[in-house]
Amino acid sequence: MEYTAKQLASYLSGEIEGNPDVTVNNISKIEEGEPETLTFLANPKYEPFIYTTKASIILVNKDFKPEFPIEATLIRVEDSYQCLAKLLALVSQAKSRKTGISSPVAIEPSATLGENIFVGSFACIGKNSKIGNDTQIYPHVFIGDNVRVGSNCLLYPGVKIYDDCIIGNNCILQAGAIIGGDGFGFAPKGSGDYQKIPQIGNVIIENDVEIGANTTVDRATMGSTIVRQGVKLDNMIQVAHNVEIGENTVIAAQTGISGSTKVGKNCMIGGQVGFAGHIHIADGTQIGAQSGIAHDLTDNTTPYLGTPAIPIKQFARAYVVYKKLPDLSVEVAKLRKEIEELKKIKNN
Repeated sequence: MEYTAKQLASYLSGEIEGNPDVTVNNISKIEEGEPETLTFLANPKYEPFIYTTKASIILVNKDFKPEFPIEATLIRVEDSYQCLAKLLALVSQAKSRKTGISSPVAIEPSATLGENIFVGSFACIGKNSKIGNDTQIYPHVFIGDNVRVGSNCLLYPGVKIYDDCIIGNNCILQAGAIIGGDGFGFAPKGSGDYQKIPQIGNVIIENDVEIGANTTVDRATMGSTIVRQGVKLDNMIQVAHNVEIGENTVIAAQTGISGSTKVGKNCMIGGQVGFAGHIHIADGTQIGAQSGIAHDLTDNTTPYLGTPAIPIKQFARAYVVYKKLPDLSVEVAKLRKEIEELKKIKNN
């Protein structure tokens, strides 16, 4: 599809600087911009490219002040990155949606399918499950018995949703996501082996949640593992049994959350963070990548970093000392030697 700068500015409530009739038919990165494409500037470190890019239209923040002339047409907006996301959503919606039921599929007669849905080849939908309107189920998706999937969801190839789980509206489950597998529950026996603890709960995923590829959300031992509205989980994350993740929290890849931990709303959690079980994380907490969280975090006024995680300013001070440890070790060895020599002199 082709859009003029005037049309885009109107859609984004932006202000045009340059030719309002210039057209674009694609989106590009600013450093690789080509004619008839739109790009954006959000990160100041990419500013040098705005003077050399060949893109026809550039989204910039209203407070941007160029140091040199710019050939492209500018559209000034409140938040260029947010506006780009809005345009990408428009492009995505313009793509044709699949509808209909492919063959072969396995759909139980007691399952209920909404209107305008798509079911890809080799998908399986179990007994008494309900699928909402406009949901797209790609090939090789497994949906167990008594599952509820809301409207306008996207289940990409290889998604597995076990029995009794609930998925809200407008959810995206990327390829290979597994919802409702057994939690890691085993009771040690006197003989040294383990007795499996049956996991009889389920998983509830509320509206507007995105689950990344190969991410797993385990069913609860009893009750529900809950992912609240608006949560975004990256690829390869492990969410254990009876965990609860609060609204609009975002978590980067390879994070692991142990059982019964409660993560607050609006948290931002980096990649490879590890959470111990049965702890609470305050609303709005920020945690840096590769941190280890072994206890409750109740203060959301500072980001945390390190293992065990500590306030980031304290971590920075400790890291300065940590880098000097090899030299300090040499200094300590010298001091010990000098002290021993002084002792010998004194004793003589």
